[in-house]
Amino acid sequence: MQSHPVKRVVSGALAAASVIAVVTVAQPSATAIAAPVPALQTPPDSGSSALQKYRDLASQAEKANEDLLKAQDDLKAKQGDLDKANADADHAKQLATQAEQNEQKYKVDVDKFAGASFLSGVQMNKLSALLAGTSTQEFLERSSALDQIASEKDAALDALAGAVKQAEDAAKLAADSAKRATDARDAAAKLTDDIKAKQKTLQDQIKQLKATEPSLSALDRALQGDKGSDAPTNIKAPGPAAQAAVDAALSRLGDAYVWGATGPSTFDCSGLMQWAYRQAGISLPRSSREQSTFGTPVARSQLQPGDLVFYYTPVSHVGMYIGDGKMVHAPTTGDVVKISPLQSQYVGARRVS
Repeated sequence: MQSHPVKRVVSGALAAASVIAVVTVAQPSATAIAAPVPALQTPPDSGSSALQKYRDLASQAEKANEDLLKAQDDLKAKQGDLDKANADADHAKQLATQAEQNEQKYKVDVDKFAGASFLSGVQMNKLSALLAGTSTQEFLERSSALDQIASEKDAALDALAGAVKQAEDAAKLAADSAKRATDARDAAAKLTDDIKAKQKTLQDQIKQLKATEPSLSALDRALQGDKGSDAPTNIKAPGPAAQAAVDAALSRLGDAYVWGATGPSTFDCSGLMQWAYRQAGISLPRSSREQSTFGTPVARSQLQPGDLVFYYTPVSHVGMYIGDGKMVHAPTTGDVVKISPLQSQYVGARRVS
């Protein structure tokens, strides 16, 4: 995750096979043709051993930060599940109330037909109508009336059956909603405990990191604040949204890394990507791990400016590809938004737009 000025990068590529063997989030599904991406590079040793220790601790702290962000994303999703389950439960109550009212209403109509006789005790059928009538016309009139009554009786029975079915559906929905609400509450409680644990882990990492700061030399601090290079002026992204995101990210070169920050003047790694694409009208998930499932997988050989590039397994760092084997990213605490080569911990890429 740590990066160094481009001018200090040692030439000489890692073998591609060692990188390809890593399980990646990207698949060779991109259709766009891109210029070959230079081989991944490992930053050279530069600065003091104290700086290397600082960067190692900072890397662990950033992973803890991204783990925390992922847990917070999960908690938000579970809260959404709980809200949906509670809304379904309220809807089920309304359905049950309406079904009970309908059932009582239609039961009265059905009971009326069940105990009814027609025309002074004569049973309701057409033979009775024929035998009781004195003329063909009277038979037709009585038959027509009986047909109407039978139709109304069938309609009442259907309505009652529908009300009973509505009540059964409401009961099932209520039971399902109650179970989903319980599961969501349990999951949210577990995630809340998980978040507290991850917050403590992050704070512990920060304390260790701060304890090493006094050992950094002036040169070490200068290396931390190096932007890598000035923003290139000739980057051409494949579309307007990607171009806007690239331009936005590059406009923040030199801004400080801060855990949990999403701009506009301080950022963590995923916060910078989220902010940059927001300027292009696209909403990204908050954590690097969630961002690694967003958009379309891109093979490394097909990378284009604006693609998100991810590091580590599980993913805990993200940058934005800008071409020529380079990315813009917010490396870690004590560092600034800068341009760096793609690094050897690369695990895949996604195309957002």
